[in-house]
Amino acid sequence: MKNSKITFWVSTSLFSLFMLFSAYNYVATEEMKEAFVYLGFPDYFRVELAIAKALGAIVILLPFLSSTIRGFAYAGFTINIISAAIAHLGMGEPITSLGFIFIAGVLLALSYWSSLTLNQR
Repeated sequence: MKNSKITFWVSTSLFSLFMLFSAYNYVATEEMKEAFVYLGFPDYFRVELAIAKALGAIVILLPFLSSTIRGFAYAGFTINIISAAIAHLGMGEPITSLGFIFIAGVLLALSYWSSLTLNQR
């Protein structure tokens, strides 16, 4: 149980920081605005996604929330990560450019798996 708890908090904290940093950059940096234009997304989607990422990161960090609410956050992040990979690959970028997306996916999977392990005990 102790290993599951450590795995959960480390992976969830790192993933949440990653998503919060990403959300901040979506609204604060010109490079991210240009990246959304490059990928063909409207500007409102960038802001909408920043808000969703920030809220989702907070939700998965709060252990007192129901597993159903947290499950929706995990599902949303899963869809986000898969969609990001598809968007980048659809623009003709090589698979090697998906390093950060892959890292986020691994952290998300570890967080989710370890949260299930903790809830079963």
